Amino acid sequence: MTSSFVATCVECDEERTARDPNEIVRFYRRHNSVTGHDVTWTETPDDFDGASKDVPSAVASLVSDPDEGVSLGALSAAMSEFGWTVGETLDAVYDHRMRGALWEPQDDYVSAV
Repeated sequence: MTSSFVATCVECDEERTARDPNEIVRFYRRHNSVTGHDVTWTETPDDFDGASKDVPSAVASLVSDPDEGVSLGALSAAMSEFGWTVGETLDAVYDHRMRGALWEPQDDYVSAV
């Protein structure tokens, strides 16, 4: 079992390794703002398996304290099981937040309504 998170830009082969999954989200945001490229997960801890393909359901299954939420990085790592990139996950989170299915109890964390 790995304890680190690894993500790569497939288009330019830039890779980032982090212990905090939200560091991968920050890497994606910086990289995407400069290159327009998305980032894919290449390695996540085993405990991020088993989420639902439905984002609000995945959030609900990953949240242990609704007032804290789940980090966007942890959610994105879990969604990578279904082939989702970091950008695709963040786009889906935004859509569900705008529809009222998710809320942000703190920066870069979401919780189901």
